[in-house]
Amino acid sequence: MLSLGQARALQLSAQGLLQPLRRRPRRGDVVTAIERMRLLQIDTIHVVARSPYLVLHSRLGDYPATWLDEALEEGRLAECWAHEACFVSAADVAWHRGTHGHRNHHWAYRNAARTHREHRADMEALLQGIRSSGPVRAADFARSDGVAKPGWWEWKPEKRWLEAWFALGELMVARRDNFQRVYDLAGNVLARLDPPFDPALMPAAAELRRRFVVDGVRALGVTQAGWIADYFRLRPKVSDRELAPLVASGELLAVPVQGWNVPGYVHCDHAEALGKALAGRLRATHTALLSPFDPLVWDRARVRAMFGFEYTIECYTPAPKRRYGYYVLPILHRGRLVGRLDAKAHRGIGVFEVKALFLEAGVAPEPSLVRAVAAAIAGTARWHGTPEIRLDRTDPAALARPLRAALKHA
Repeated sequence: MLSLGQARALQLSAQGLLQPLRRRPRRGDVVTAIERMRLLQIDTIHVVARSPYLVLHSRLGDYPATWLDEALEEGRLAECWAHEACFVSAADVAWHRGTHGHRNHHWAYRNAARTHREHRADMEALLQGIRSSGPVRAADFARSDGVAKPGWWEWKPEKRWLEAWFALGELMVARRDNFQRVYDLAGNVLARLDPPFDPALMPAAAELRRRFVVDGVRALGVTQAGWIADYFRLRPKVSDRELAPLVASGELLAVPVQGWNVPGYVHCDHAEALGKALAGRLRATHTALLSPFDPLVWDRARVRAMFGFEYTIECYTPAPKRRYGYYVLPILHRGRLVGRLDAKAHRGIGVFEVKALFLEAGVAPEPSLVRAVAAAIAGTARWHGTPEIRLDRTDPAALARPLRAALKHA
């Protein structure tokens, strides 16, 4: 039986968060990390670094963020709808394109289909324009409704149509310019993927579901059946009964976990890591700041059960109702989520502002923890180009003085 601590170590190992990278990152590590996680969620909020870059920084350390953009432009990665809008490895594109027509429950597909029904003529004209003139950005179309600075909820019509064609599979993202999508015909993007796209691979719905179930288990390291569907937004939910044939074939391993009243599941690729975990030889040594959209924490029920961590992304919560702050980063330290950080990067003046840092109840601010957290904050700030750190407040308040001292030497 795995203890809960051993289960956490196995999940961190699968996600690439058990130990820091022990060498300088290499360009190929970006794609390797995404293949390990199976996907990398995209989010545009950039109070700190945008989420996909921060997720990679938590795993790779001080890497050039441009490597992600270059991998997309070179065809080693592609964008698609999976958990949400995500980067995926070029090797997995055929599987994700195979979901068109099988995932009508996903809000992106439903919205795209409705938009196409309501604006068919305009969307067809837009698509024909791209066929004739080449790739476009939403910024290439002037607004006609007088809105000066629209948010995502006030997209111009052309942006909605581009996004609908992207969800429906007619357009793909060729590259990003300052994080703005550049849309091109899907055939043009697919033609330069590396490894090459195989149009003959059009799996049936049952085969797709099986693949995503297995990939979800592999990405999570160890999981309950009830947590698997969320990883790729599958419906219906995955059950123990559905997993029984995969256990019988040996592709999945059923493992009891202390405190769980349901089985845990581990992919056979992690059999060696499972053995190490059971023997107490998977040691968590990594300390990192996590994106709110990191796969480790995006499922609130899972992170609560695995780490005892209650977490809500409060950027979507009205300011008076926020408990911790607008964009709060969970703090991972040696296999535990020990606290959270409300931060803002002031790029123009090179300042990384820590508005507040909260330790979880029962977490003592021991010197080793303080030094490790200070190093993680300083490393993130330097990587981000905001090396000057300003710490406003901490909870407990007594943490502020030793943390400021540690930051000076980090």
